[in-house]
Parts: sequence; structure tokens; C-alpha cells
Amino acid sequence: MKNTGNKIIPFLFTAATICSFAFTASSQYTTFKLSPKGDTLNAIDKKTLKQGKWVVTVVELRGEPGFEEEGYYKDDKKTGPWRKYNSTGDILAIENYRGGGKEGVQEYFSFLGDLLRHEEWKGYNPDAPYDTIPVYGQGNNEVASYKIVKAQQYSVPHGEWKYYAPGEKFIKMETYDHGRLLKNPDDKSTVIIKPAIDKPDEKVKTKEILEYEKKYSKKKRKQMERNGKTAL
Repeated sequence: MKNTGNKIIPFLFTAATICSFAFTASSQYTTFKLSPKGDTLNAIDKKTLKQGKWVVTVVELRGEPGFEEEGYYKDDKKTGPWRKYNSTGDILAIENYRGGGKEGVQEYFSFLGDLLRHEEWKGYNPDAPYDTIPVYGQGNNEVASYKIVKAQQYSVPHGEWKYYAPGEKFIKMETYDHGRLLKNPDDKSTVIIKPAIDKPDEKVKTKEILEYEKKYSKKKRKQMERNGKTAL
């Protein structure tokens, strides 16, 4: 007769360990999953906040390919490294978070594993609610001074962004300073490019209108227009 006792003991130990994990998790969380290794996944605490390690699967929808991402939550906010994979398990992105916002280096890859984009971000740090930013001189490329401002409570591009073609052939680099793109990526003291502002097209004035405005003052024109007179 074969001795099966040596096989039963490890099985009972594993089962007891999983039950212990489940009991501990159930006392802390309202919902959760257990991985085959007994790790607690996708946990939501009694305050309905996501906690710990999460594995999220997004199915294909309206032609958009599905993907899976994994990382950690702390009080419902992404924290630390998060990895994104396509449906066949190839790495698509490695993103870093702090307090729910992007922080530090973010990297994005092709389905062949080639690096396509390298980004650098600055996240909000609740322990440092104020930030020091440069003030550039007018009409030159030098930093005139620095000022302390209240930190933005969201992530902004800050640092070098590098773009690559398939095969990791370098295309270009951009440099950001607190969310603003610098003119010269090789010189961080360069004057900042101001964001474009859409302005409505100015109306073209006819010769008659110009003569009318020249002949009558603005106050007189308003009075005439209220009385139904235009003098045109």
C-alpha cells in the first residue's frame, strides 16, 4: 500500500494558507479576488476605495484592441509602476504614477517590443504643495528669476520627450518645463513657446463705415443708432 500521507500534508498546508489569506482579506475588503498563488487582487475596502494590486482586462470594443494592465492602487489612486499588455501578452507601456497622476518616466512600445516614445512627467506631491518655477527675461534666453507658486494638483509634462520610429530609430526630442514646451530642446533656459490662442476673425470695415466713424464720435454714433439714424 502506497503512503499518501506525504502528499496530503502539503495539500492541507496550501489550502490552510489560502483560507488564511481569504479570511484576512475578507475582514479588510468588501470585494476582492484571489490569484492562483493566493495573492489578493482587485480589492475594494469598506470605504469603496481600490487598494493593493489590481489586474484590469479591457475587451476589444468598436475596433479598438483590448489590453490588460496591472499595478497598485492606494486609496483609489494609481501608485508606482503600471504595465500594459496587448491580448497576446506583449508589453505596450510602462507607466509610473504617484497619487493617481503620472510621475517620472513613461515608456511606450510597439507590438514588436521596440521603444516608440519616452516621456517625462511631473506629478503633484501633496507633501510639497508649493513649487519653484523659472521666470524668463523678456526678449532673451536667460532665466531672470524664480518664483514660488502653488503646485498644480495634476501631472504635467516636465523633462525630455523622445520619439522613435520602428526599430528604435530616433526621430526627435522635445523638452518641457512644467507643462510648457521649450523652443530649443537642447537649452532649458530658452524662452518658452506660448500656447496658440484661437481668435475670431476681425470684420473688414468698408470705406463708408470708416468715414462714418471718423465723422461722428462713438458717443454720438450710439445716440444716433438708438434714434434709428445712421447718417450713412
